Amino acid sequence: MKLQNTIFLALCCTLGLFAKKLISPFSNVVTDALHIPGGVSTAFSLMFLVVAAGITKQKWSATLMGAVQSVLALAFGMGGGMGILAPVGFILPGVMIDLVVTLQKSREREQTVRLFLANVLASMTAALSADLLAFRLHGPALAVYLGVAATSGGICGYLAGILCGRLHKTNLFHVD
Repeated sequence: MKLQNTIFLALCCTLGLFAKKLISPFSNVVTDALHIPGGVSTAFSLMFLVVAAGITKQKWSATLMGAVQSVLALAFGMGGGMGILAPVGFILPGVMIDLVVTLQKSREREQTVRLFLANVLASMTAALSADLLAFRLHGPALAVYLGVAATSGGICGYLAGILCGRLHKTNLFHVD
């Protein structure tokens, strides 16, 4: 892996954590009104992992970034309701991103669709893992929680596609 790609992965990993912390107060307005645990700020945070995986095209980069984020989150006390099991909530969405972005072979013009799908599925994976480990929602509450995670994941996935397209045009990143 090139040093330039490694630095970009580290930057996106850090941006994802701190963006989640910054957007959480605004996303809490939505989630408090719906009486669900979250999902909006997580989708925004995952967008940075999707962008990094989409730009560098390194296999298992999102999983690695999820693992690094989980260690940092625990160190900074950002584990949330999952506590010591928070790494599961960071790593599983990274695995989902990698499965969609790096393992699926397709044409470059379909990248926006891949990034959209990766962010939606990663957001839903994060919501499901949080539900299984901490929240234990069921029925309509779980459906609303997953719906909010999918919707916010779709919006952020669309933004990730736009951002990756613009970053590719700069020719700053050369994939080997």
